[in-house]
This record gives sequence, structure tokens and C-alpha cells, in this order.
Amino acid sequence: MAPWPELENAQPDPNKYMEGDTSQQSATPGKGKDTSQNDSGTPVTKIELLPSYSTVALIEEPTAVEDPWDLPELRDTGIKWSERDTKGKILCVFQGIGKFILLLAFLYFFVCSLDVLSSAFQLVGGKVAGQFFSNNSIMSNPVAGLVIGVLVTVLVQSSSTSSSIIVSMVASSLLTVRAAIPIIMGANIGTSVTNTIVALMQAGDRSEFRRAFAGATVHDFFNWLSVLVLLPLEAATHYLEILTNLVVETFNFKNGEDAPALLKVITDPFTKLIIQLDKKVINQIAMNDEAAKNKSLIKIWCETFTNVTQMNVTVPSPENCTSPSLCWSDGSYTWTIKNVTYKENIAKCQHIFVNSSLPDVAVGIILLLASLLVLCGCLIMIVKLLGSVLRGQVAVVIKKTLNTDFPFPFAWLTGYLAILVGAGMTFIVQSSSVFTSAMTPLIGIGVITIERAYPLTLGSNIGTTTTAILAALASPGNTLRSSLQIALCHFFFNISGILLWYPIPFTRLPIRLAKGLGNISAEYRWFAIFYLIFFFFLTPLAVFGLSLAGWPVLVGVGAPIILVILLVVVLRFLQSRYPRILPRKLQSWDFLPLWMHSLKPWDELIFLLTGCCQTRCCFCCRVCCRACCLLCGCPACCRCSGCCRILEEEQDTPIKAPKAFDNMAMSTEAQDGVPRSQVDGPDTEVTSSSTAL
Repeated sequence: MAPWPELENAQPDPNKYMEGDTSQQSATPGKGKDTSQNDSGTPVTKIELLPSYSTVALIEEPTAVEDPWDLPELRDTGIKWSERDTKGKILCVFQGIGKFILLLAFLYFFVCSLDVLSSAFQLVGGKVAGQFFSNNSIMSNPVAGLVIGVLVTVLVQSSSTSSSIIVSMVASSLLTVRAAIPIIMGANIGTSVTNTIVALMQAGDRSEFRRAFAGATVHDFFNWLSVLVLLPLEAATHYLEILTNLVVETFNFKNGEDAPALLKVITDPFTKLIIQLDKKVINQIAMNDEAAKNKSLIKIWCETFTNVTQMNVTVPSPENCTSPSLCWSDGSYTWTIKNVTYKENIAKCQHIFVNSSLPDVAVGIILLLASLLVLCGCLIMIVKLLGSVLRGQVAVVIKKTLNTDFPFPFAWLTGYLAILVGAGMTFIVQSSSVFTSAMTPLIGIGVITIERAYPLTLGSNIGTTTTAILAALASPGNTLRSSLQIALCHFFFNISGILLWYPIPFTRLPIRLAKGLGNISAEYRWFAIFYLIFFFFLTPLAVFGLSLAGWPVLVGVGAPIILVILLVVVLRFLQSRYPRILPRKLQSWDFLPLWMHSLKPWDELIFLLTGCCQTRCCFCCRVCCRACCLLCGCPACCRCSGCCRILEEEQDTPIKAPKAFDNMAMSTEAQDGVPRSQVDGPDTEVTSSSTAL
């Protein structure tokens, strides 16, 4: 509805009078008339001309549909710098410095909570992950290897840990490079689950959640689509194995230094006070070491001394001696000299669980809950601080810097520069999960667009592989070749994916798929949790279970499902592009039951199941609920959201209407008890938004 013209502080204008003879007007002056005399003494009535109102304003105008993916304007609602006095300017500077320090502090604890979260997942599922690798009978199946890589990386929350296990198995000849490549692809998928979990923390605001979840899942779709194309290609041609073997043989690599752990230097002093793990136990379980299955992952002794001494030992026969010169017999026993390694514990670790008698799973659950709580709190505060800092001109400058392309004809280079920036930042922080998780809230509040976040994420994928290459160059001589070839496989896999899904704008399917999933998740927020559980837990577990039954069972169950999915995709494409070539019944999904082509029935079911969480609270606690909503933006499942909706429904939007339409509106009073007519002027009234035309 078009707004009424403003009549605020309306005053009579002497130029808006029309003179007329009193003979033609009524003798009694009415409202809006002023009687005076002209030069000849004849009484003249001055009639005030009221503003005219077009009837076009009464017609419902079509409103422009807003694009939900447009970046919001972060307006500066505070006092302008030029309007502040000296004291206000000094206070503003100190506030800015304080906010910056707080932002760095919360970012530090955010990164530390991610590290503790990874340790918690390893405590809960590390031994299970090692047992996945110990089953060598199904490793020759590429699909099984793929889902094992996904499951292990999700369980330990670290692609570096799963990659190091694979390198150890290849170096020990328990696994071939050909069988390890699908596992590396699965590890690439599993590492993207961290920023998806971080995006769930922004579910309080629908628009922020739409952008944040799309920005997080663009990484998922890139990895899934790359595997969908490159895994069958690798199984048919083995191009990654051949290419990496050629690179390793061509260049004479020597042992080098490990990658600089810049971020670990900052976070380790704090995280090592919480928990320290002995990651060798997972490797030993993967190597089928039975003794390691009873060991704890919690590190007890941080400083040990290993001493190698020569001792006289008995052997069954002279053939078991180390050498003929070091072998003798005293009649009943045969003796020889052997080197015996003796390990002495010197100093215990200083973390809080060093003397705990709790099992690994219990400690892992405690750390999991605590790290998720800290992660959520830090993320909320980071978003709030960024929202208060990135306002006005600062927001404009940052948005233009991050989202503006180079001038023509070099605009196409901007994305490739973003890939290099993402790779460099990931190399600095030594973790793609940390970089993409820190970028997720920036996407949510509207600082970075999805189109710009996509190449940054691709660069992050490359950055984490360069770190693995440098780590491989620092490996011992016996594992140098295998670890380097595995790291190069990871590198060339990501390069191949970028060549598939980035250079041509038409092929950037991950952006469109992520936006579609973002729209669905913003409408039905429970679908985000369903997506996370289904694609990263249930589907890999189901495929792994079918792989244990053998190839015939996997193909017999998987082939019909894949055919149905392909049929749905083709039919959906024809419905959107060429509906006329389809029969009338197939031009839409209405021939199916509603629950098969719409999420609305499922949403109603979930609403019924979680209805107890959405009970509206009493009037006396609405003030507290309102404060909660303003601080953190309560999700729909929170009790406070009901109070917020009640308050929003009770607030009416003031619409000013002239008295000419007094019979078409109902007057209301202001919330503070003062009638609107006394505030807005004598010729205006305020109507409720629900009763105006």
C-alpha cells in the first residue's frame, strides 16, 4: 500500500488562498476560511486550498521482490564523527580499540575450541576410525575406501590425522597408493563438515543463516561433485597414480623442513593445558597392533628418556645369535648380545585430565560439549562485534575491497587472485577448517558474497595440500616417497576439481546448489541438521555396510537408487526448461503424494514433535525474553522466540492519514498513552497497519 502524504507540522500558507465574492459563498465562514476586506471595502472570503490526494495511492501497488542473496546494508546508526566533541571522539577511539582486542580474543578462543573439538572427536571415535583402516579386505573397493575416508575424517575432525594414517599404512606396505587415493578423496569431503557445524550456530537469524549455510556448504558441493566425476575417472584410468608417480620419479626430492606451524605456536600453550593426545595409538590400531587397542589416547608422560643398552640374552639356538662372534654356550643355554631399548618416564603432562581415571569416551564427551559451548558463544560474540564494527563507511570500504572485481578486461582475474589468497591464508593458519570456519560468520553477516567465498574456499583446499606436501618432505627416508605421492594425489585431485567447476561460469554448479540448499534451510531450519547427519554419517555408514557384504550386494542396492536419482534430476530439468515435451501429468510433481515432493508435511510433523519447545511463556517474563532475542537472536525452537513473536505482533506501524478518510480508518493511541493526534498535528490521525486500506 502506498503511504499517505506527510502532513506533519502543517501550517497555513498565505499563498494558498483563493479569493471569492461573498455573494457566491455562504455567509457563515466555515473551517478553512478567513474573511477580510479588499481595497474597495467589499468583504472577501479567503479559502485555504488543502493539498490534493491522488486516488492512485489507494490502489495496491506491486512491490518489488527482494533478492534474499543481496548483501544487507550495515548502516551506522550512531553519532557521526563530525558531530562528536573531543571527549566523545576519544571515547569512540578507545571503544574501537577495545572492540578490536575483544574480537581478537574471541577469535583466539574460537580457534582453540576448534582444536579441542578435534581432540574430543578423536577421543570418542579415534579407535573406531583406526579399526576402519585395519579392515584391509575391503580397501580394494574404491567406493568403500571413499566412505571410509569420509567417516574417519568426520570422526577425528582432521584431514591431517587421516592423511598421516594413510601415509603410515602405505609406507608399511599395508596399503597401495592405488587403494589410498579414494580414501584421500573421502578425507577431502570429511574435512568440510567443520564449517557446516559452525554455520548451524547462526540459525537465530533467517537471512544470516541462509547466507552462512550456503557459504559453508559450497565447500561440500564442490567436494561431492569432484568425487562424482573424478572417482570413476581414477578407477578407469588411474591418472592420479600415474601422474604423481611421474612427478616423484622426475624430481629428486630430498628431506626438508616441516611446514612452519604459525598458528599452533599461538594456540598450543592454551590447548595443551586442556588435553593432549597420543596420536600414535590410532596409527598402531590401523596397523593391526593388538596391544594398542587397550591403550588410552590421553597422553600421560610428556617427557621420556629412551636408553639403548647391550645386554646378554638367551636364544633357542646358535642360529638366532646376532653374529657368530657374539654367541657362546654354557652347556644348557645359548647366549648372545642384543641391543635392548629401555624407556624411562621423566615428567608428566600438565593438562587437566592427566590424573583422571575416566575412560576416553567420557573425557571426549565432556570436551565435546564444552568445546561446542565455547564455539557457539565465541561465534555469537564475533558476529555481534563484527556487526557493530562493520558499519557505515567502514563496511562500504571492506565490502568493496572484498567483493569488487578488477576493471575490464581483467575482471576474470579476480577469482584466481581470491584462490591464491585462500591458499596463502590456509598455509599460514595450517588448517583449511579454521580458515573456512572463520570465514563463515563473515558470509552470514553479509561482508563476503557467496560468489567471492567460493574461490577463497577452493584456494583453502589447495593451501591444505601444500602444507601436506611440506610435511611429506620432512618425513624420514623410508616414508618419503609414499607420503609425498599421497600428498601430491591430494593436490592434483583439488586442482582437477577446480578445473572442472570454476574456470567457466556456467560450470560453477556448487554456488547454485549451495544457494538452493540455503533457501531450503532458511525456510525449514531442521533440514540443515538432517543434511548434516544424512550426507556425512548415514550415507557413508550405509555404503560401508553394503561394502562389507561384497560387490554384488553393493551394486544390487546402489544401482537402482542411482538410476532413480538420475531420473528425478532429468525430469526436474525438463520440467524447468522444456515442460511442453512432457505429458501433462509429468509437467509437475503433483501426481505424487504431498510428502514425497514437499517438505511442508515433514515440517508439520517436526513441529508437532518439538511443540513442547515452542510453548509461549507468560507475560511477566517477556522483558527477559526480549532482551535474550535482541542479544542472540533466538531460533524458532527456543521458548523466547514465542515471546518475541507476540511482541512483534502487538506493535503496530503508524500510518498517517488525512481527515478526509476519517470514515475509513480507526484511530489508535501511542504506546506511551499520549494520543497520536496530539503528537502529529491537528489534521492527521494514526491508523493501525491492520485496518488501513
